[in-house]
Amino acid sequence: MRDHIAEARALPVHTFDSLMHGYMMRTFRPWIAGVSALELGCFHGSMTAHIFKEFPDTRVVEASEECIEIASGQPGLNLVQFIHGRFETVQMEDKFDAIFLIHTLEHVDDPVFLLKRCRTWLHPGGRLFLAVPNGYAASRQIACKMGIVGEPTSVTQAEAMHGHRRTYQKYTFERDILKAGLKLVSMGGIMFKPMSNFQMDLALKHGVIDQAYLDGCYLLGKEYPDFCSSIYAVCEAAK
Repeated sequence: MRDHIAEARALPVHTFDSLMHGYMMRTFRPWIAGVSALELGCFHGSMTAHIFKEFPDTRVVEASEECIEIASGQPGLNLVQFIHGRFETVQMEDKFDAIFLIHTLEHVDDPVFLLKRCRTWLHPGGRLFLAVPNGYAASRQIACKMGIVGEPTSVTQAEAMHGHRRTYQKYTFERDILKAGLKLVSMGGIMFKPMSNFQMDLALKHGVIDQAYLDGCYLLGKEYPDFCSSIYAVCEAAK
């Protein structure tokens, strides 16, 4: 039995991660439509806040009661409905215009099973928005050359502690999406990433880099998606 509270507690809180959520929504915005959204996994609610700005009817399923307590206490999220449950067993009677799994799919035991469940929760024409850490991000490949990480798609000990079951690359991410009977609308990278999360945090804290630098990395990521921090996908149910 997995201890979802312990896994969430082991997950580091990075300023860079929170800033990434804004860039993710910027990437997704051309495909956002409707009023209802479901988020699977909220951690401390940073991405939830972005979703709620776009969807007045936002619901969240989260396996960690502690995360729900933290996220629901964030300013402006009192109208979001938080549901304590596991993605694999929670029962959803309603359907949604949008479903978000943001750095969630790498945590679940059976990603194809979960994606198939998500497909049944979408309104006709609804969209599934996905993002996963990229095993081939520039920063991770540098870590491999330094001997810190064995292979780009290895799951490190620290990642395993906070619940990672796999490390995606573009091919394996697309494979799971298509196996679940979903149609890819768009796929690519978000944010060229030259440094690890904690290095990005330190550089931001000490003024070595700033918002303009991050904006530059975001735009560069459109040219070099294979080296980005995250891989994203926008999907619809295949007809």
